[in-house]
Amino acid sequence: MRKIKKILGWGVVFASIFISFAGGFPYGQPKEIPKTLAVMKEEMQRNFDALQKEQIPPYFMSYSIDQVSTQMVTGSFGAVSSKDENKTAYLQIDVRVGSYHLDNSHELRGDPLGRSRVIAGGSSRSPLDEAPEALQVILWQGTDRAYKNALDILARVKSEKTLKVEEEDKSDDFSKVESHTAIAKPLTLKVDLEKWAAKIRKYSEPFRAYPFMMSASASFVNEVRNKYLVNTEGTMILTPVNYMRLQISATAKGDDGMEFPLYASYFGFQESDLPSDDRVLKDVDSMAATLEKLRAAPLVDPYTGPAILSGKASGVFFHEILGHRLEGHRQKSAQEGQTFKKKVGELVLPDFISVVFDPTLKELGGFKLSGNYEFDEEGTKAEKVDCIDKGIMKNFLMSRTPIENFGHSNGHARGMPGMKPVCRQSNLIVESTKKLDEAKLRRMLIEECTKQNKPFGLVFQEIAGGFTLTGRTAPNAFNVTPLVVYRVYTDGRPDELVRGVDLIGTPLTTFSKIIATGAQPDVFNGMCGAESGSVPVSAVSPSILVSEIEVQKKAKSQEKLPILPPPPVKK
Repeated sequence: MRKIKKILGWGVVFASIFISFAGGFPYGQPKEIPKTLAVMKEEMQRNFDALQKEQIPPYFMSYSIDQVSTQMVTGSFGAVSSKDENKTAYLQIDVRVGSYHLDNSHELRGDPLGRSRVIAGGSSRSPLDEAPEALQVILWQGTDRAYKNALDILARVKSEKTLKVEEEDKSDDFSKVESHTAIAKPLTLKVDLEKWAAKIRKYSEPFRAYPFMMSASASFVNEVRNKYLVNTEGTMILTPVNYMRLQISATAKGDDGMEFPLYASYFGFQESDLPSDDRVLKDVDSMAATLEKLRAAPLVDPYTGPAILSGKASGVFFHEILGHRLEGHRQKSAQEGQTFKKKVGELVLPDFISVVFDPTLKELGGFKLSGNYEFDEEGTKAEKVDCIDKGIMKNFLMSRTPIENFGHSNGHARGMPGMKPVCRQSNLIVESTKKLDEAKLRRMLIEECTKQNKPFGLVFQEIAGGFTLTGRTAPNAFNVTPLVVYRVYTDGRPDELVRGVDLIGTPLTTFSKIIATGAQPDVFNGMCGAESGSVPVSAVSPSILVSEIEVQKKAKSQEKLPILPPPPVKK
């Protein structure tokens, strides 16, 4: 939706990507069910039984509570600007009336932005600590509201059925899944914020030495989520997950007003997963040096031609232009472009590329993966999904909302705390059987440029993120935001750092242009933002060689550099 700092956004529908992570913990039968979970189960059954006496009773209910504890410190130019500890609990109530075939979750075609879904979600705040009496009242009131909203929406759904054209997808609205009981011990993981405040000062202070630096900051976040979920099918789970992330950001400004952001991001499940001070400070120096070069780098005019995308860049590329089009609910909605709905069994990528999504992996090849989880937001166990096998379209990412020919969840219902989940990406992994070392890939780039009579090709080394449009009301296109791009000349001149480009295109055309991949995968970890909020994702991919890519001029500020000189830096 916007950009990243590492973002994936949404709109009509819009999606984008930015920096983060996740974790997993062992489960087992507890000696005693946690009080909060016990109250949720008891009240759910009491309310469900009471509502069976109504003319239109619910056929399914679920309660989920996300308890989120956050420690955060941020700073800029050597000073701490904020330091905070916070704890919040979000309650989500799902009441379904009708039947598995047709219920109140059915898309209202007169409500393209899904406002009714937000209302019907039953989201509210929950007690932070065990408070059975208070929780009982909140659940009682919330269930009453959710039930009434569900009745209202079901009536509108049935009305639309008679007034609007017949729907293309006649699949059910909800699918049955295996119930689970999986209760882990609630996680409490605290860090010394004073220690991290000192680190934030240390990491952001070196940027003061560069007068062209318009902004420079560092931030650390430690987030712990404990999810409690029960439903009337018998599922009862308590799943903890934690995130630690460190991000360094800096932005320089050129004489022509163009701004150049760079990021260095790190994540882990514990402090020992994060880099040493020496490693971070080395990256800070490298960022500053690159920003200084970018200010003097030449602008790139709109261009089409061969290009190499590094592993991180191609990870974002696949996330944006492929991954969002494999999310199941986008195949069902009348508002969506449904790029791949009718392409199951067809070749959609080169036959040397396969794409899987595997949320069960916590790390791969030494890389921690942020899209890891054990149960999705509907309480379904996470599964590995082979979406594309040797270029052939095979499967979609599914929640409990079926689509035509795909009637079951594979554990990809996701959403941020307090938001209704939909099908979302997890750990995207690109695999290739046509692997070339980087030197050979570079030679192929030059050969392809020569063949096309192009004086140079482009190498996209760093990418911040981007967004994609998947709906029918706007061009089905993508826009990815490069940060560090080089020209590679066919006549042997040294590579040249350039600036001022956005990577654009349409998916089916771009996929057909991939001609080879590198041998070494890299990882982009980020937060993907779409209609169910921001969720942690990973993209693992080798670098790719594309025979034709298109870039356009990026937007730039019209504001001049500051008139006043920067403050002197004390030695």
